Amino acid sequence: MLENLKLFLMILEKGSLSAAGRELGLSPASVSERLMMLESYYKATFLTRTTRSLSLTDEGRMFAEGARRLLAEADELESRIRSGTQKISGPIKITAPVDLGQTRVVPILDRFLVQHPAVTIDLNLTDSFVDLASQGIDFAIRYGKFSNSTLKARAIGDNRRLVCGSPEYLQRRGTPLHPDDLNQHDCIMMRFMQGIDRVWSFQVDGAPYAVSVNGQRTTNNGQLIKQWALQGQGLCKKSIWDVEADLVAGRLVEVLADYALPPTALHIVYPPSRVQPRRVTKLIDVIAEELAMAPAADASVT
Repeated sequence: MLENLKLFLMILEKGSLSAAGRELGLSPASVSERLMMLESYYKATFLTRTTRSLSLTDEGRMFAEGARRLLAEADELESRIRSGTQKISGPIKITAPVDLGQTRVVPILDRFLVQHPAVTIDLNLTDSFVDLASQGIDFAIRYGKFSNSTLKARAIGDNRRLVCGSPEYLQRRGTPLHPDDLNQHDCIMMRFMQGIDRVWSFQVDGAPYAVSVNGQRTTNNGQLIKQWALQGQGLCKKSIWDVEADLVAGRLVEVLADYALPPTALHIVYPPSRVQPRRVTKLIDVIAEELAMAPAADASVT
């Protein structure tokens, strides 16, 4: 039964029956037969299949979460029996924003792997939201307000978003003194899955204030946005976690600070599994502790 659960999760991870079969050394016919057996046993359809894609039904999502929980419990039981409760081993899958991941999270992971050589890390750096359940992600690090009631969250610090540019750009184009002044500037915009972030939010006299911005450069990569800003190509809106070192060093300069929105939280979020492997809970604790002590945790630069 556990092997069929693993097969189902592999189908979700790879996005097709044939790709899952190749990964596990099974024929497409065998994969299809085992999936049909699962659906027949539970008298439910788990996947909606087209010629190009697979998508989870509500029952399939419930089954995936349960399968992941059962496999985690089995893995934890095996680990405790084989190695005792003190040894940490096995795979961990994580997702984090590109800039934060490379500058803050990767060094933590490197130290963790040195301390726990039996652990393996699969890190997905993306500035888009990832479906943790369908991708088999153990946990994600995310900015902003937490509103997904199907996930559990652990706040690990404050996050302030700010507008900044290089000294060279500000000398050449001038410093905006009010959000409306951004209409006269090149703004480097972020493209998310739901669209381009063309509207930047501020507060004026304590009330929300939104400004539509424009510019020559748009990307879905947060690190590239900062790189362009450092090169003097325009103004960017970034998390303090991403640009704190550049602000301190003078490579970037914050503008419109008087109009910035109040800080929001930085979270670790994870599926609501009843049991998580010890390796996952240990890494969550380490990341939460180290990021909470990081310079940007107070969401301010002096």
